Amino acid sequence: MESKVVFITGGSSGIGKSIGTFLTNKGCKVYGTTRNLENYPDFEPFTLIQLDVKDVESIKKAVSDVVSKEGRIDVLINNAGVGITGPIEETPHEEILKVFETNFHGPIHMMKAVLPQMRKQGGGAIINITSIAGYMGLPFRGFYSATKGALGLITEALRMEVKDFGVTVTNVAPGDFATNIAAGRYHAPVLDGSAYEDKYAQTLDGINVDVDSGGDPMQVAHAVYKIMNQKAPKVHNPVGAFLQKFSLCLKRILPDKVYEKLLLNHYKL
Repeated sequence: MESKVVFITGGSSGIGKSIGTFLTNKGCKVYGTTRNLENYPDFEPFTLIQLDVKDVESIKKAVSDVVSKEGRIDVLINNAGVGITGPIEETPHEEILKVFETNFHGPIHMMKAVLPQMRKQGGGAIINITSIAGYMGLPFRGFYSATKGALGLITEALRMEVKDFGVTVTNVAPGDFATNIAAGRYHAPVLDGSAYEDKYAQTLDGINVDVDSGGDPMQVAHAVYKIMNQKAPKVHNPVGAFLQKFSLCLKRILPDKVYEKLLLNHYKL
């Protein structure tokens, strides 16, 4: 079987690197992207190319270069993303715009760039890496939840629009995994005397503990590979610890106030 050409945004570390490494070992031709290629002179697992998901011209050039070299792009994995925490009232609006530019607008730019090629070649797959956090509004992570939730809804809509072109669109929603996302996350400062000071600081500590003790991101890579080999993948594919996935079932069946109470108890709010 012909090797699939896979294009992964945010491929230099974390979940993206794990996916790229796993797919390369499965025989795929993988192109990962990074904003700062000069920081990875000895990167080995797969080919790393320059791309900034906030820069449309950068996207067009990278996609064009891969198509020129390989003649096709079989799978786009929209993985690049950034974290953000903070009280909604106190988070600077410029930071809100930045996280939406990367987590929401960036994947849209990427999908627009690859869809003409996928139509031309008669098919393809788009896999959006969202988050279990995107299925619920989490306290002090509301903007992150909003970006991932919005991308999940775009996934639902786009898969219906492009189904006649042989293009499948799905999302993989990871829970907490041990990655370096905390290092690049924007934290609204804990302000002395703020009405949110104690609760936000407490929640922030808990978030960092959850990430540090998270699962192996290779679990996400296995899920992506499975989806790539399905003719009709599901639109929603949560990946993570049992309780994280079970929380989505509870949200569907419990009354809103009951589910909210569970979250309040979990975050000790």
